[in-house]
Amino acid sequence: MRKLIQYLLANPNLIRLLKEKKISLVGVTAREQQAIMEAFNEPIYINGSGWRGAGKE
Repeated sequence: MRKLIQYLLANPNLIRLLKEKKISLVGVTAREQQAIMEAFNEPIYINGSGWRGAGKE
C-alpha cells in the first residue's frame, strides 16, 4: 500500500483520473480505494498547520 501511495503522489494526474472514475486500482478493495480517495481529498497537517495550500490566502 505504501508503494501505491508513493506512486500516486509522484503521478498526481492518476489521482484526478481516479476521482473521475476513468481508472481503477486493480488489487485494491473498494474500501481501501475509498480510504485512499478520502486521504487525497483531506488537507495534510504538519505541526498544526495546513500543508496543502500553505501560504495561500
